[in-house]
Amino acid sequence: MNSKILLIAGDPNSVNSEIIFKTWKEINPSIKKRLYVIGNFLLINSQFKKLKSKISIVKVNNLDESSDAKKLKIIDIPLKFKNPFNVSLINSKKYITKCFNLAHKLGQNKKVKGLINCPIDKKLLHKTKKIGVTEFLAYKCKINDNSEVMLIHNKKLSVVPLTTHINIKKVSEKITQSLIIKKMNTLQKNFKELFNKKPKIGILGLNPHNAELTNNSEEVKIINPAIKKLTKKGFFIKGPFSADTFFVNNYKKYDVVVGMYHDQVLTPFKSLFHFDAINLTLGLNYIRVSPDHGPAKDIIKKNKANHLSLLRCVNFINNIDQ
Repeated sequence: MNSKILLIAGDPNSVNSEIIFKTWKEINPSIKKRLYVIGNFLLINSQFKKLKSKISIVKVNNLDESSDAKKLKIIDIPLKFKNPFNVSLINSKKYITKCFNLAHKLGQNKKVKGLINCPIDKKLLHKTKKIGVTEFLAYKCKINDNSEVMLIHNKKLSVVPLTTHINIKKVSEKITQSLIIKKMNTLQKNFKELFNKKPKIGILGLNPHNAELTNNSEEVKIINPAIKKLTKKGFFIKGPFSADTFFVNNYKKYDVVVGMYHDQVLTPFKSLFHFDAINLTLGLNYIRVSPDHGPAKDIIKKNKANHLSLLRCVNFINNIDQ
């Protein structure tokens, strides 16, 4: 596996340049030699100057150019921007599409150890609907069965939302035994590969108090039967647990907590760990991680962005066994 690390600069209207240069200052020279950023050289250079960053950057054409640990290497995506902190929606979409297409190609061709994308506004990824990077890269990798998994990871705990970026009113209709089993297969396989252990999985119910386990509830009709089937296949998986009390203390018994929808697990997780976490997409043809936060447009140019999650991403990719 190639040892080079690829970082996608992400949303041009964001704190991404700030968290990139803050992270660059903290990583060791060995990582700096192998880190390449996909982005627009002039845009990033202009943003760095506005932020009074004192790191040196260099434009390169590909991953074979330069291994200078003193300069941040930018694989240039040539576009013209009038205002470096107020890029139009049209140009932002073009920029993001070109960046992700190149990153995906390099990941598919095994040119990098892994890729990291800085945060983006979801409306930049799709012409007609808002989808996250998890779904976008699954589409690029031709994964059509929803078997990809969003794993939010901290060294003490990981969480997985069974459904990701969909409206809450659609969650119930999306939950099936098949979906649970497919995603748990992806989770266990990739978790063992990345962390060298079989995960202990706790799975939450959908309804308040598990709908008291009434016969027509999702817990009884769908979730519990899926758990039984997975248990017979050798999974360590327990539940369904009532979500309202699980994160008081019970979560400590498990490596991964699986919830039925996005905020059911991400809200308590972020309350516990804040920015000390990374977002992994499991089931792709390459390793992809990202900071566990958005573009934070409200604090652009204020030098208040927390770069810890991006730093965790870089170190995570660096420490993966080759």
